[in-house]
Amino acid sequence: MDFLEEIKEIVKKELYNVNSCHEWEHTERVYNLTMHIGKIEGADLEILALASLLHDIGRKEQDESRGKIDHAIRGAEMAKEILEKRGLNEKEVQKICHCIEAHRSKNSTVPETLEAKVLYDADKLDAIGAIGIGRAFSFAGHIGAKVHNKGVDLSKTETYSIEDTAWREYELTLKFIKNKMFTDEGKRLAEERHNFMEQFFDRLNKEVDGSL
Repeated sequence: MDFLEEIKEIVKKELYNVNSCHEWEHTERVYNLTMHIGKIEGADLEILALASLLHDIGRKEQDESRGKIDHAIRGAEMAKEILEKRGLNEKEVQKICHCIEAHRSKNSTVPETLEAKVLYDADKLDAIGAIGIGRAFSFAGHIGAKVHNKGVDLSKTETYSIEDTAWREYELTLKFIKNKMFTDEGKRLAEERHNFMEQFFDRLNKEVDGSL
């Protein structure tokens, strides 16, 4: 088994039984996006490959702690240990760990390298568009939220509640992601995915209202 395949197997085990929004398939999609964007932007693909595969490795600990543990920070710690054990040099480990720490918009680590920016964009792209809508509905179903709640004052709703719907996620988070991209290719892809979400939720609201 080559090095990359070994890392994939480690990650698959860590993500086993993680909620359906952050399972192995999410990591696989992010990996593919980072390779696509990285090639276009001229990033270091070896750093990106390992960073993208390991970026959510701390997710289970965050879920089990109900958010008290930051999976990006914990993931970087876990990745450092994994990579150092396998003989990766310190400079490469630092680059990879920075990418992992900076991929989450809710912590204070800002992506400084091109590779970190590419991973950030790829991770955010998987939260929008058709797959983003699917993930939002999957998460809502997982926590027992309604299918739709147009007309509710979303500013007064809470996460992990019956009102934490895909519509809430779109209105409070997803619709703003396209303006947070770093790379040119990330911005291009985000614009396309954003437009699809706009059309979808416009249609959903009309069907719920009975106008379609």
